[in-house]
Amino acid sequence: MSGEKGPVIFVDDDDDLLPAAGQMLELAGFSPIVVNSAEAALARIDENFNGPVVSDIRMPRMNGLQLFDRVKAIDPDIPFVLITGHGDVELAVAAIKDGAYDFISKPYDTERLLVTLNRASENRHLVLENRRLRDAVVRSAGDMPLLGNAPSMTWLRETIRQIADTDVDVLVEGETGTGKEVVADLLHRWSRRSTKPFVALNCGALPESVIESELFGHEAGAFTGAHRRRIGRLEYANGGTLFLDEIESMPPALQIKLLRVLETRQVTPLGTNETRSINVRVVAATKVDLSDPSARGDFREDLYFRLNVVTVNIPPLRERREDIPILFAHFLERACKRFGKPEWEITAAARNHLMGHDWPGNVRELAHFADRVALGLEGARNSLPGKRGDELSLSLSEKVSLYEAAVIRNALRECDGDVRRTTEFLQVPRKTFYDKLKRYGIIPGVYRSSRDCSKSS
Repeated sequence: MSGEKGPVIFVDDDDDLLPAAGQMLELAGFSPIVVNSAEAALARIDENFNGPVVSDIRMPRMNGLQLFDRVKAIDPDIPFVLITGHGDVELAVAAIKDGAYDFISKPYDTERLLVTLNRASENRHLVLENRRLRDAVVRSAGDMPLLGNAPSMTWLRETIRQIADTDVDVLVEGETGTGKEVVADLLHRWSRRSTKPFVALNCGALPESVIESELFGHEAGAFTGAHRRRIGRLEYANGGTLFLDEIESMPPALQIKLLRVLETRQVTPLGTNETRSINVRVVAATKVDLSDPSARGDFREDLYFRLNVVTVNIPPLRERREDIPILFAHFLERACKRFGKPEWEITAAARNHLMGHDWPGNVRELAHFADRVALGLEGARNSLPGKRGDELSLSLSEKVSLYEAAVIRNALRECDGDVRRTTEFLQVPRKTFYDKLKRYGIIPGVYRSSRDCSKSS
């Protein structure tokens, strides 16, 4: 479909050439903007222009090199491709060293130009996406909890604000790694209880003999090893919030005791008959559907109904994919700062992984992936966007062309730019070699500072 790849500005003072160039770009999926002067091109370019610029070098009033300088002053990250005549090759090589994206010799090969523009367009999209994500991370710096703009997350934040100060017990449902403790913490921080303790207990992490003491407390001598009095989590959270994670893992015997506490707001520590009144809000979290008898197992139905005054569901990451880039950008920036790494950048390979993976571990898995990328342990970080970056979206012929051009460049580099030795090294006829140099816009002289291929193994 036309326009899928974004705009391309094509500049040439040959009015007879422009319609054909525009048609070629449109058929390739771009939105062509064909103009016959550098001045007309500049009128269409700002720092948010979402595509590459292609320009002939020789034009009246303002030539292609002058246009390149003006575009670079607007935004040096706009890919600029020069169309050169035979006598302008050295100028184009100098422009490449000065930041131009690529150059193509006349008469240019259409396939070669389109391969270059596909990569240039992808590069530009990545640059702008990274800028947007950096801005979004800065804007959301003070509102990190439950970051995301998916409708489900907007609803979740609004629901939490609505019920945070109501003192009602809450059941939080969500898969592993979705951020259930973050929700519980927000319910506490956005309530009048925020000045009192927020106490968390993972019901699945402790054996039954320990969790009872942790939850209800005990007196000295209540059991072997109880040498001193211990205040339980319920009592310690008095005035604040008790977060019970993995509530479905709580032993059945303790479920009965917890149900009574929720109904009476009184606790009886082990080793005493004394009951103590408590003012505590309970937020329980589960990764299973407790409303389904087959899923809740031996979890008591009456305790479920007691906890289910208000239920908050956290959507898994795969159901809000539009939030993945901003979440990853936040985690990656945080990881880079923590590990003392350079400024972060999301590459094409990283983006493809982000949007193609199902993230069964949800936000927690995404954060760990960001840590690995920041540490350089993921290949995605080292795949540079742009000229030689991600090739997943290219056709087979484009991939073959990229590979062939890379082989030729490497051979020239090994052979110090010497054409005769390079053709012998590659075992190709000289005419075929020159045809390929012309097709890929490769200048042998650029490689004359490299080592001799005879020393290559």
